[in-house]
Amino acid sequence: MAAQTVTSTERLRRARHAIAAVFCVHGAVTGSFATRIPWIQEHASVSAGQLGLALAFPALGASLAMPLAGAVSHRFGARTALRGLLSLWTLALILPSLAPNIWGLCGALLVYGATAGMSDVAMNALGVETETLLDKSIMSSLHGMWSVGALLGSAAGTVAAHVGGDARIHHLIAALVLTALGLVFCQGVLDVRSTPDEEPPPRFSLPPKSALIIGAIGFCGVFAEGASLDWSAVYLRDELGSSAGLAAASTTAFALTMAVARLVGDRVVDRFGAVRTVRVGGAVATLGGLLVVLAPHAALAMAGFGLIGLGIAVVVPLAFAAAGRSGPNPSQAIAGVATITYTSGLIAPSAIGGIADATSLMFSFCLVTLLAFGLVLGAGVLRTGGREAASATPAPAKAPGPVG
Repeated sequence: MAAQTVTSTERLRRARHAIAAVFCVHGAVTGSFATRIPWIQEHASVSAGQLGLALAFPALGASLAMPLAGAVSHRFGARTALRGLLSLWTLALILPSLAPNIWGLCGALLVYGATAGMSDVAMNALGVETETLLDKSIMSSLHGMWSVGALLGSAAGTVAAHVGGDARIHHLIAALVLTALGLVFCQGVLDVRSTPDEEPPPRFSLPPKSALIIGAIGFCGVFAEGASLDWSAVYLRDELGSSAGLAAASTTAFALTMAVARLVGDRVVDRFGAVRTVRVGGAVATLGGLLVVLAPHAALAMAGFGLIGLGIAVVVPLAFAAAGRSGPNPSQAIAGVATITYTSGLIAPSAIGGIADATSLMFSFCLVTLLAFGLVLGAGVLRTGGREAASATPAPAKAPGPVG
């Protein structure tokens, strides 16, 4: 029995490392794409307005396709589904750089977003399953690994752009390397399969009520994240008269703050629980928003953006974890929360811009501060699916299905 326990523990540890590596690969695709957007814009001969329209299509594709992930996992098993969906996502990186015009770019980004969303749901569902079996928080560090992957992909893309590399060649090489790595890493993840008598999830359905409630918390966090990432540099330049270099540094600092906070966030969650962590994080993000709005100079505003990143870093990982435990179908619940968060990420940049046009950019970040405070008020909903509830309730007699 002792030997079996050791073997099982070691298998779970390997599965955790494997799913973390999968998150890193997923993030690397995003980073690789983002750094070559200027090249893609020039190659496709699209204006700034047309590019803004095209960049809405990844979120649209993801929102349409994410509900399918549960059905794919049910039919083929979690490991096989993740292997296939992740490969589609890494290979989709090739498409945008091949687009000859605005219509081709919109179509390419629709596919790019659809594969991103489905693989996102599949890997988060497996992350929740691994976390449950380990009985300790890992979702924050998994999303931290996604941020690490995005930074690595961005670094490679920056080098390729600096030497004037053709994005078609860059993305072809990156896609092939990341596909090969993804296939290797997927071999180590858990292979969760549905029981023979389990009903397959519907291909398309409205998110369950629990996902809508938990998704509201994710909406607040992602809105603050999207607004800060896209507008922090503009805020420092236009509102506080900062140099272009200092303004750009604020965005990098925000991203690094989030990545570091996510990597260490699991220890905090295990120590204090999901609800208290998000509540305190919301208070920190609210303080950061107030600093941004009231800052008389760039240093305080940069500190404010750093506090926003620190406060919201674990919100989305904990929302996914809570959704995965909120009902009998984790993939469906996670897809519902992911749809809401993707929507938030889609509307945040344009909403901030629209409010800034009507009033001022400073007033736009008053809204960000208000949504950050919403985390303080609404953190309690994470208790319905969080680890606090799971540990306080006896485990059900029926297993979710065989695990490889």
